[in-house]
Amino acid sequence: MALTTSLADLSVLLVEPSQMQAHLVERMLANQGVRRVKTVESGLAALAELSENSEGLVVISSLYLPDMAGTDLVAAMREDEALESIPFILVSSETRPQVLEPVRQSGACSIVAKPFTEQQLSRALYAAADYLNPPADVDAAEIENLRILLVDDSLASRRHLRRMLADLGVEKITEAADGKEAVALLQATTVDLVITDYNMPEMDGRELTEYIRTQSWQCDVPVLMVTSEQNMGRLAAVERAGVSAICDKPFEAGTIRRLITDSLTR
Repeated sequence: MALTTSLADLSVLLVEPSQMQAHLVERMLANQGVRRVKTVESGLAALAELSENSEGLVVISSLYLPDMAGTDLVAAMREDEALESIPFILVSSETRPQVLEPVRQSGACSIVAKPFTEQQLSRALYAAADYLNPPADVDAAEIENLRILLVDDSLASRRHLRRMLADLGVEKITEAADGKEAVALLQATTVDLVITDYNMPEMDGRELTEYIRTQSWQCDVPVLMVTSEQNMGRLAAVERAGVSAICDKPFEAGTIRRLITDSLTR
């Protein structure tokens, strides 16, 4: 992934109730060249700060806050039109998938597991910087005409992806809430790329991929699967179904750019 922005250009809102942990993260940020850091201890304080100034900001939040969970904070941000596009990085020692899933679905840039190294935090920061300032590495005329079908039952996830694609210059985006809706659209609409989630009602991402490869008249269309699925057997089945690429949620903007670039040069 191209490192498109100096970390010194970032402004960080750190949401961390532990003074010791906050000092540790602040020190790591300083070592990475991040000078503009504001620290608050609660979710409500973070939302108040964001309402005053959200321009060019990255939020780094702990999962467990005194007044709400980090999952509640990112959900509140994604429900607010003024805050929905702010990059969000979660730092947590939590490993239970059912707890982390809302953060993954919200379009978080990264989930950094505690204890973490400075290098791991740096990678998350660069992912956020790349999200804020996507490089123009794809031909503008071609990207403008690219037709993408976005399939995900999570509205927050679709919004995150749509914003990322729009920043790349993609204008022709069609959305479906599950595989069944996607099938109907594929029967009537020509697309250049399908981006789909795995776990969806009615028809999941594997079934959708199988349909595209075996029954659709658009059987050669590239299919990118973005998923938080960790079951290796299920992921292997997806690969056998004919998916073009799989990337984990949360994912980096560069991953989407690379696949789009590849699809234009097939």
